[in-house]
Amino acid sequence: MKLAKSSMKKTAVVAAATVLAATGFVIPKASENVQADTPKTKNVILFVGDGMGTAQRNAIRLATVGETGKLAMDDMPYSGLIHTSSTVPVTDSAAAATAYASGVKTYNGAIGVDEHKQSVKAIMEYAKDAGLSTGVVTTSQVTDATGAAFGSHVEDRSAQSDIAEQYLNDSKLDVILGGGEDFWFPAGEQGAFPDEPAEDPSEKSKGTKGNLVEKAKQLGYSYVTSKSELEQATSSKLLGLFANEEMFQQREEGKGDLYNPVVPLADMTKKAIDTLAKNDKGFFLMVEEEATDEMAHNNNAALTIKAGQELDKSVQVAKDFAKQNPDTLVLVLADHETGGFSIEPVEDTEDESGDGISKEDGPFAIKGSDQQFMVDWTTSGHTAVDVPVTAMGKNSVLFSGMFENTEVYNKLMLVMGLGNKK
Repeated sequence: MKLAKSSMKKTAVVAAATVLAATGFVIPKASENVQADTPKTKNVILFVGDGMGTAQRNAIRLATVGETGKLAMDDMPYSGLIHTSSTVPVTDSAAAATAYASGVKTYNGAIGVDEHKQSVKAIMEYAKDAGLSTGVVTTSQVTDATGAAFGSHVEDRSAQSDIAEQYLNDSKLDVILGGGEDFWFPAGEQGAFPDEPAEDPSEKSKGTKGNLVEKAKQLGYSYVTSKSELEQATSSKLLGLFANEEMFQQREEGKGDLYNPVVPLADMTKKAIDTLAKNDKGFFLMVEEEATDEMAHNNNAALTIKAGQELDKSVQVAKDFAKQNPDTLVLVLADHETGGFSIEPVEDTEDESGDGISKEDGPFAIKGSDQQFMVDWTTSGHTAVDVPVTAMGKNSVLFSGMFENTEVYNKLMLVMGLGNKK
């Protein structure tokens, strides 16, 4: 029986309400306005600001749009908080990404395997089975922990050449954009970026699976290494490697960190969306800004904020697409918090955290005012605090409330019509 459009929309909202009731969340009244002609979300764009906790998002907001402004990542109708633990209270990116991608708590360092080292299928693999296109975009190595969990299964996150090979042979990701060229070429065979560059002589080809770039080309991928090549690429299968390692430089104290991607994250995001959207069945894209984590590890607030600003530009790209394609869901979250980041007044001259790597940072200007703020750090590692999630688009109401990181997987499987297949 063919239902009228208004009846279908009402049915979808009731379905969303039923799901929320089952999980114990209170349904915001605004859920009555959720655009849902069918229960299924066609496209998912998941943003991970690695290490980006609530305080980092606040600092990025203050520096970018001021006290009363809204970042693109904050100007969304639904928000929540995510518990970040792995099998221990403080997670790493590998276990956190595995929770998001496969719905299980696992040990730190694990990629796509559970705590018993058994492979657990990732949501992108289910999406691929259903005929959708999939992609990973990051300013880190494309084979680093966050992206890896969505398309590979290894017991140790350091096996980055194994991860690259699995992208090509097993998960068959359609779009792979970011850094990490060194793991795609064997030792002694440099790619587009020279071995042992002046900014970091430790970077050089170290792949263990032969020339995987050549293998990718044989499998039909267009391979690009620059902004202009990326812009000109027309293939539905795209591999872009834009740095030896990360697309920035996290360096020893005194040498100066650098945030200098040869292709901005927003440009990579737009190209990925344009490429994946050619599939009428839909797509799943994961976009990561890694420098929000790496710069926080170095307690470098200026570049943590700068990286967050670049992430926000990328979120705007996705929001623009979602507004034209209302069957799209956009999520912005973090895997964990890094640095014990806090915002303090400039007048507070006592630095309780000391003079080492945890010393105070700043001052930083608050946009649109003559006020400033300081950043203080409590650690150079991760913390166990909850991280925020914001959501817009198709079925975004399901991401309000407070929940475990594994619930992100369950909710995404539900809204995409892939079922709970753990």
